[in-house]
Amino acid sequence: MDTNSPRNHGSNGISRRGFITGTGSILGAVALAGHGSAAYAGPAVIPAAGPAIDSGEHVPALIVGTGYGGSVAALRLAQAGVDVHMIEMGMAWDTPGSDGKIFANTTKPDYRSFWLRTRTKQPLSNFLGFPLDKDVPRYTGILDAEEFGGITVYQGRGVGGGSLVNGGMAVTPKRENFGAVLPSVNADEMYGTYYPRANAGLGVTPVDQAWWESAPCYQYARVGRKHAQRSGFPFVFVPNVYDWDHMKREEAGTAPKSALAGEVIYGNNHGKKHMQKTYLALARATGRVAISPLHKVTSVAPAAAGGYTVTIEQIDTTGTTTAVKTVTADRVFFAAGSVGTSKLLVRLKATGVLPGLNNEIGKGWGENGNVMCGRANHMWDPTGKLQSAMPTAGIDNWAAGGAFAEVAPLPTGIETYASFYLSITRNPHRAEFTWNAAAGRVELNWQTAWKQPSIDMAKTIFDKINAKEGTIYRTDLFGAYKIWGDHLTYHPLGGAVLDKATDNHGRLHGYSGLYVIDGALIPGNASVNPFVTITALAERNIEKIIATDL
Repeated sequence: MDTNSPRNHGSNGISRRGFITGTGSILGAVALAGHGSAAYAGPAVIPAAGPAIDSGEHVPALIVGTGYGGSVAALRLAQAGVDVHMIEMGMAWDTPGSDGKIFANTTKPDYRSFWLRTRTKQPLSNFLGFPLDKDVPRYTGILDAEEFGGITVYQGRGVGGGSLVNGGMAVTPKRENFGAVLPSVNADEMYGTYYPRANAGLGVTPVDQAWWESAPCYQYARVGRKHAQRSGFPFVFVPNVYDWDHMKREEAGTAPKSALAGEVIYGNNHGKKHMQKTYLALARATGRVAISPLHKVTSVAPAAAGGYTVTIEQIDTTGTTTAVKTVTADRVFFAAGSVGTSKLLVRLKATGVLPGLNNEIGKGWGENGNVMCGRANHMWDPTGKLQSAMPTAGIDNWAAGGAFAEVAPLPTGIETYASFYLSITRNPHRAEFTWNAAAGRVELNWQTAWKQPSIDMAKTIFDKINAKEGTIYRTDLFGAYKIWGDHLTYHPLGGAVLDKATDNHGRLHGYSGLYVIDGALIPGNASVNPFVTITALAERNIEKIIATDL
C-alpha cells in the first residue's frame, strides 16, 4: 500500500494571485531553516516501515519517537545487543507519491505538507499583501503546526522526526555558553567525546568556502555578510548536514534539484542527510530495530509482573484510529520531542497512570528564543533569484546583545532585494505544560508577550544594520504591517528537564526503566540551533544507561 498516496491533489492553476501565493509558499520554506568527518550511512533511504507491532508482543526496549534522541538510543541499544521497537506517530516517508517524489514541492504545499490540517499554516503567512495559506486535504503530512494559547510550535512528523523538516544547520554551541545550556553536564566530556561523536554520526560537514564565495545560490548570504561586517558584527560559517557535492551537482545541472529547488520544510528529496540516512539506517542494519509508523503511544503503565504495559493506537492517513494494541516493554524511552514527551508525561502523571513522577514534569519549557524578521535592501544589494534552502552562516551578537541570527534564504525564484533572518535569543521566559481535566487535554501557558525580550535582542543587530545601510524592516511577511515573527518556534526545548524531572542521565524519577532521551531534557534554550546538542546529549546518556542499567 502506498501510504503517501493522495486523496485529492487540488488545482495547479497559475493565475497572477496563484503565482504570488506559490512564491510565498517558497518563502514559507525559509521558516524552519535550522541553524569531524562524516560517518553517515550513505544516500539510500532505508525502508522505514515493515511489519507493524502486534498486540501482546513483548519488547526489551520500546522507544516513543524516531527523531534525534530516539534514533541515537535505537542504534546504541541495538549495537549493545538489545532488541528495539520504535513507535512513530507519523508516516514512513519511504514511498513516492504520484509525482514521483517522496516529499512535496515546497512551492505547492499539498496533502503531504501538513499534519492533519484542512488548511496550511505556513510560517510566513503573507507576502506583498497576499495571504498565503490554502485549503488542503486532511492527511498525516510531514509538518505539524501545533497551536497553543500563545505560540505555534512547528514539528516534524514521520520516521526521522525533526530531521525531515529543518534546514540542517548543525551548530555546536560555543564552549563558554554551554554552562547556561546544560549546567549539570560535564563540558569536557561533551566537547571531547559526545559532540564529535554526534557530528560524525549526523554527517556534519562545512561548506566549501571557495565555492561558496562565487556560487550564485549563496549571493543572499554574501549580502548578509557584507551588512553584518559593515556594522561590526562577527559573521560565522556554520556546518550543515547537506551533501555539498550533491548541491554542486544541482548547480551544474547534473543532479536533481533539491536545495536549489527550495526544498526544506516539507522535506528534502535528495541531498539532506536526515536520520533515515544516518543513525536509523545504521540501526536498521543491525537487524535488531523495528519501526511502526502511524502508531501513537497513549499510555505507559507499570505492569504487575515488572516492566511496563504500553497502549498504542494505530491510525490511518486521516488520523482515524484503526486499532488499539497493548504490548509490554522492559524499558521505555520517551523520544517524542519536547512537546510530545512533555504532553504524554504530564497527562500520565495527572491522570494517575504514573503518579510517582515528580513535580518537575512539564516545567522548564522554552522556544529557544526564536524570532524572525526581514529587511528590505537597496537595489544595489540584490540577494539573487536562485537561493539554496540550506543556510550556511549567521551573525553572532550573543555575548553583547543576546542574539545569534541565522542568515536565512528567501528562495522565491525571483529577485526580492530582501534579507531574511531567524534569530535565536537569550529569552529568559519559561512555560509549563499542565493537565486541563475539564477539557481533557494538556495545555501550555506560554504568552506571546514573552517574546518581547527576543525582539529586543534581535533589534541589537538589525536596528544597527538598518541604520548603517539606510534600510527598513519588511512589514508584509507575518501579517499586515507586522515586522516580527514572534508567534512561533521551530526549536521547542524542555518540559522534562535533565537533573530535575530526571536524574543527570535522563532516568525519570520514580520509575526504574523509564527514560527521557530527547529535547525535553534541555531547559528551554540551547543558544544555537539545538539538534546537535540533542544528539550529543543522547549519545552521552545512552552510553551511561547501557553501561549501568542493562
